[in-house]
Amino acid sequence: MSNYASGNVPEADIDNNVSSLMEAQSSDSTQASMMAEAVLQVDEYDVVVGPISKADSHYQSGSLHRAFSVLLFNMEGKLLLQQRAHDKITFPSVWANSCCSHPLASEDEMDETNARGVKIAAIRKLEQELGISPSSVPIEDFHFITKMMYSARMNPDWIEREIDHILMIQADVEVHPNPNEVSSIKWVDADELESMLVDEVSGEIIAPWFRCIAARLMNKDWWNAVGNKDACEALQDGRIHDMGDVTHMLPNAEGADLLTSINEVRPFIERRIVESLTASRHDRLAAAMMHLIEGGGKRMRATLPWLVGRAVGDTHSGLLDIGAAIETIHNFTLVHDDIMDDDEIRRGRNAVHIEYDMPTAINAGDAMLAIAFERLVMSANIELHDIPSLVNRIAWMVRRVSEGQQLDIEFETRDRVTEAEYLEMIEGKTAVMFHICAEIGARVAGADEEVIECMAEWGRSVGLCFQLMDDLIDVLSDSATLGKPTGSDVAQGKQTLMVIHALSQPESDVKTRLTSVLGKCEEASQAMIQDGIAALDELGSIEYARTKANEYHQHAHSCLDRLPDGPAMIALRELTDLQLKRLS
Repeated sequence: MSNYASGNVPEADIDNNVSSLMEAQSSDSTQASMMAEAVLQVDEYDVVVGPISKADSHYQSGSLHRAFSVLLFNMEGKLLLQQRAHDKITFPSVWANSCCSHPLASEDEMDETNARGVKIAAIRKLEQELGISPSSVPIEDFHFITKMMYSARMNPDWIEREIDHILMIQADVEVHPNPNEVSSIKWVDADELESMLVDEVSGEIIAPWFRCIAARLMNKDWWNAVGNKDACEALQDGRIHDMGDVTHMLPNAEGADLLTSINEVRPFIERRIVESLTASRHDRLAAAMMHLIEGGGKRMRATLPWLVGRAVGDTHSGLLDIGAAIETIHNFTLVHDDIMDDDEIRRGRNAVHIEYDMPTAINAGDAMLAIAFERLVMSANIELHDIPSLVNRIAWMVRRVSEGQQLDIEFETRDRVTEAEYLEMIEGKTAVMFHICAEIGARVAGADEEVIECMAEWGRSVGLCFQLMDDLIDVLSDSATLGKPTGSDVAQGKQTLMVIHALSQPESDVKTRLTSVLGKCEEASQAMIQDGIAALDELGSIEYARTKANEYHQHAHSCLDRLPDGPAMIALRELTDLQLKRLS
């Protein structure tokens, strides 16, 4: 399979939704047909997972896949650049390196011996895109230099997520660009490339992946090595350089929604959690630790450091290690909460202490806390000097969660709880995790102190709004939506902000209707509970809690207003609105 004329290009099925979108967005049948090519889905270590269509690997959250970037130099030492065709489905019209594409799911192009597969793919694409004869770029003249991992979003529909194999070659070639692939070419020296990177002008937008290569990897040693086999081989470093999300490098990039943004990194966080929790030498303990993880969950807290980091600074895989550690801690608190609250069901399945036994559940929770800190301190992507402060802040978070839980326990035996006490409790139980996820995400991404403080404030406000809205949802949503009886908090006599406000009102028949059902548990009929909810409404307590939730919601948005807008802000804005939308 040397070129497209062979008719032997491996293909993979494309999701119907993706096919429809391509038909609507592109009138170029050739470009659309090429999106069926079977590229190589890989993990973070560049191990092949399996074939996936080029379209599906780039659609919405995308999938990490193998790619290559060729740096082709002429005999004068100038680098060939190409401007991608204006009809390209992904990243049209941007300037990129000589040739960039994907090895396909064929035996030849999957050959990893001395990077043979990506070199074969490079020869194929140099001919197909630029009309360069394979005889002028023999495989033995290519030099594999390094790899980099990055993601870059073009718009809500399309994203690049690649482990890019970077190849160098010097050759005397004739270039005959394929207008379906390339709209323009130019040869540049080091100074001219630097000018393009610094003084980007209209019509010369640099592709994010090429900006990563040119600005972060390609130094003078690379230029000096051109044409020198030994020097090129000396550049090989055996690394996968972690560039993170570089969407901000594309001036006209458009961000994606919250769910798509979460799904971009969720699989990598899940893998970290599973790796950590299943490493135990005791199978029953490992299974108990995995029980809640296997029950699902939004992984909102887990992805939050990454979502915040890409909005305010530079991302890298260390943010995913932090997210995995915090998600493990979150699930540890749920295991112990279910024991303390005597709850038998969590996420539609038995709680850990029901599925296994009480001692095992307690032990599993303890182990999860230890494992979370192991994941953190063993991260290969977090600077060693940052570890102590991260451990300190996450340990503080765990302590605040415990303090919040203790207050919640004590409130069950008290007739009256003040509003200030209640807010202190939910700040510990709920808001502090949002606070720390946002604070750490900003700090690890390299934001300055003002931005870090702003994001911590945003996280706290989102968390407080989240819990207040959760209380409101309990009394205002139907049982089918909740997955439990409406007003269960009222029946259990929980001291929510609504109840605290209601109990502070003067004695009245309406207040008596409420107190007659509070804490009755199984003795309270659904009619009694509904009447108690109606009493909360008549006392103005539901509106009072809604107003307070809206104040935190508005304050969270005001924090985001203090930051520069960008593609990553879309997900943070949607997260800020998430709970309010459930009652809209």
